Amino acid sequence: MTAVTLVVKPVSQIQLAPGSAVTIPNVSWQEFESILQELGEHRSARVAYSKGTLEIMAPLPEHEIPRDLLSDIVKTLLKAKGIRFQPFGSTTFKRENTAGVEPDACFYIKNYQRMIGRRRLEADDPPPDLAIETNVTSKTTLDAYRAIGVPEVWVYDRGRLNIYVLTDAIYLRSNTSPIFDEMPLVEIIPGLVERAWQLGNLQALEEFEAMIAQGRAN
Repeated sequence: MTAVTLVVKPVSQIQLAPGSAVTIPNVSWQEFESILQELGEHRSARVAYSKGTLEIMAPLPEHEIPRDLLSDIVKTLLKAKGIRFQPFGSTTFKRENTAGVEPDACFYIKNYQRMIGRRRLEADDPPPDLAIETNVTSKTTLDAYRAIGVPEVWVYDRGRLNIYVLTDAIYLRSNTSPIFDEMPLVEIIPGLVERAWQLGNLQALEEFEAMIAQGRAN
């Protein structure tokens, strides 16, 4: 009988093509923490962990345009409403022994003052109020956001914006954002992203700012 030798390779040696992902089941929390350390902070791949399942995703280069534009749109809307905020980029958010996730962008609003100057997340820090994803977001990723308690998640994918609002511990898709309930964002944002592809992010953002200003005037 031929003996079978298991080959163990570091996760960091996994080569993912842009836009692809690998799913690893039966990963303990300690293993997840070790994998995060192995992958390091300066990497392009993003991770999501929930219920013992780890996903490692390699974003497409083209996701940078909508990611930056959506982040700028959120900042523009918050400033227009006079709401203070603290952006937190793609920080790794974790709920110990349960879940971990890295958004493309995220924002603290209710607890923004508490998070100013924070260089490392602490165990009792609240989740961000809004997270943005600009790739296909899997069930594992949404489960991780739910476990961490992020109230609102935007997922932009294939020319469509989906807004998920945490309601009674589950995510429900909504046509409006609770933070910006006066703006039909699911209708506006796809067109702005297309404008960004055609004319650049700055032009698309300027057109959005003009739209807001016109709305005020009316």
